[in-house]
Amino acid sequence: MKYKVFLMALLALCGVLHVEAQNNNVIDEVIWVVGDEAILKSDVESMRRDPDWGRIEGNPYCVIPERIAIQKLFLHQAAIDSLEVSESQINSRVEAQLEEWVMRAGSKEKLEEYMSTSFSQIREEMHDRLRDQALMEQMQEKLTEDVKINPADVRRYFKNIPEDSLPLVPTQVEVELVVQQPLIPREEIDRVKNKLRELAERISSGSTTFTAMAHAYSIDPSYVRGGELGFTNKGDLDPAFAAVAFALNDPKKVSKVVESEFGFHIIQLIEKRGDKGNFRHILMRPNVEQRDIDSCVVRLDSIAEDVRKGKLTFEQAAMWASDDKDTRNNNGLLTNERITQTERTYTSRFTMEELANVSAELANAVAGLETGEISKPFQMVNKKGKTVCAIAKLKSRSKEHRANIQEDFPMLRDIVLAKKKSDVVNEWIREKQKNTYVRINEEWRSCEFEYPGWVK
Repeated sequence: MKYKVFLMALLALCGVLHVEAQNNNVIDEVIWVVGDEAILKSDVESMRRDPDWGRIEGNPYCVIPERIAIQKLFLHQAAIDSLEVSESQINSRVEAQLEEWVMRAGSKEKLEEYMSTSFSQIREEMHDRLRDQALMEQMQEKLTEDVKINPADVRRYFKNIPEDSLPLVPTQVEVELVVQQPLIPREEIDRVKNKLRELAERISSGSTTFTAMAHAYSIDPSYVRGGELGFTNKGDLDPAFAAVAFALNDPKKVSKVVESEFGFHIIQLIEKRGDKGNFRHILMRPNVEQRDIDSCVVRLDSIAEDVRKGKLTFEQAAMWASDDKDTRNNNGLLTNERITQTERTYTSRFTMEELANVSAELANAVAGLETGEISKPFQMVNKKGKTVCAIAKLKSRSKEHRANIQEDFPMLRDIVLAKKKSDVVNEWIREKQKNTYVRINEEWRSCEFEYPGWVK
């Protein structure tokens, strides 16, 4: 405790971090102190260079320090409550965001130029930021886990809102699918498996390393880390992959070739901790030739024609002929997983933008259909990264309209629930402000903060 008091006093007295450069100029500065954590001017400048900064409104020199301060409140409480996030969850977020940033910048080199740092440094900083963000989300979920509402709460909330102020519900569709994977020749499957066996032999003999081979051959985003997945719960992995991975006991050994829903793998153990494990893997998939896709399209065209002639229903076709187990077990109906800041919900309805996020090809196939109509066969990449062929049926389409209790109760319920949870979180932040040491440099105080209690 004495150390913390001393540290806060030291930061308050110094205010500025002197980093000796050749010209002896001050190049960084402590601008806020929250508890015993400093917020540096360089932290703010780093976030300003974030390509997502354009999505934030307001003065960056007011908004960013306050956001960092709020984050520190949550992270401090998360540490007290011993909250953790899986490394694999963070790594998948990092790869997805890096891919988006590179695409928006035009290339890795242009991104490095824009961020004024190396790609590896961008990755490292992004990893830490997304890890903290995930911990914040967990902490917020814990704070609001007991928040509940009932239908009366929803009706009461919207009772006195003018109709033209109600949320505008965009056009939404329900879609059913029959999905088939192109039939891959046995020779092509054997080629991939033999290549993986060859790599396993080279690694086991010591002539190369697993990391080097993952960099060279794996098509999984983890190749950039030498195939390392990070600590992951057994239940979060593909069952076939998990069974082989968790059977490994010697970090020097390489697994046999295992087939999962993503393709073919070889696996190496790094460390196991109960039901969590850290592994390296190399993922490869057979090449899909155009002739195999063409054959798949012909099969689906025949199925669609049988449905149109009334020989069977689309739902029966999905259960009988679809290779996609998620939609097959749901009579072909596609499920939309909506993740908000407060919760995860599931619905069969998609906006066209949400459908395009599943597959641009699927959205294009559905866009011109009438209710009950079946699309022509089309090619797309599924969520496992595999090339598949599909036919789609438009089950329903609701036109854009103002929300009402009868048609849109789930959406209105979510709005009220989110508001109630937001109120709980906001009150928690205000209470933490009262009991947390905060110091803000004079020139950083003249802001209209979202939470005014920072300046005491």
